[in-house]
Amino acid sequence: MQTSEAPRPAPAPVRRAAARSSRRPARSTLVVGALVTLGAVATAFPFAWMILSAVKPRSESLAYPPHVLPRHVTFEYLGQLFSELDFGRYLVNTLAVVLISMVGLVLMAMAGYGFAKFEFRGKEVVFFLVLATMMIPVQVTMIPTFLILNGIGLTNTLVGIALPTLVSAFGVFLFRQFMTTIPTEVLEAARIDGAGELRVFAQIVLPMSRPILAVQVVLTFITGWNSFLWPLVVASDQNLYTLSVGIALLNQQVATNPSLQMAAAALMVVPVLVVFVVFQRHIVQGFTLSGLK
Repeated sequence: MQTSEAPRPAPAPVRRAAARSSRRPARSTLVVGALVTLGAVATAFPFAWMILSAVKPRSESLAYPPHVLPRHVTFEYLGQLFSELDFGRYLVNTLAVVLISMVGLVLMAMAGYGFAKFEFRGKEVVFFLVLATMMIPVQVTMIPTFLILNGIGLTNTLVGIALPTLVSAFGVFLFRQFMTTIPTEVLEAARIDGAGELRVFAQIVLPMSRPILAVQVVLTFITGWNSFLWPLVVASDQNLYTLSVGIALLNQQVATNPSLQMAAAALMVVPVLVVFVVFQRHIVQGFTLSGLK
């Protein structure tokens, strides 16, 4: 009867080499982690400085050397934006522009679905023309767009401010790329069961496209929220200005109160971060362009 021998232990030099190799990844991980942390701190410091300066009294914001943390916290300037400087109206105008722009999500989703799942004559040519518009600067089309809106009476209106950003070629491209990964067999099975095209789009395609919808919600929100040049051109009434235009006016009117300016900047930036945090999980899934469940 044969007996199995116990495995012989590795020689001491081999054990020491294995121990050193197991320590190397840990050290490299620490170095990478430290570098990433430094980069994150350097990136977040201006944002933290803006938030902290927004709650400083004016005397502290003008003090030299400056103090990072406020000694006396005040929300006076945030209230002053709404009580004296009409930022409440600017905020409502900006939200209205964003909500009108959100209608374009359905239009871009329909266009992307058509390019991804339907065959028709000239599809590749039309899609190429859609992508070609991405190479045209906005400043080139601004005057023709203004003339068209002026001809139909939409200048100096919130609809006229939001209409040019309703549909974007980049949005159509993202929807098309995502929807090509949706299994065609699922759509065919729904059609065999008697579902119409609108029902297939609303109950199958859109729910499966939730990640890319989240991406487009964030991109559309940022575009409408940060719109500056076009509202300044198309709106002659100051009551139709958006937040970004209001901040530009504030920098011209109040040049010696950094706390007030930082409070306005915080009002502009914080909602964008909140929207990004809410949709962060879906954004990561959307950029992987994987529509399979």
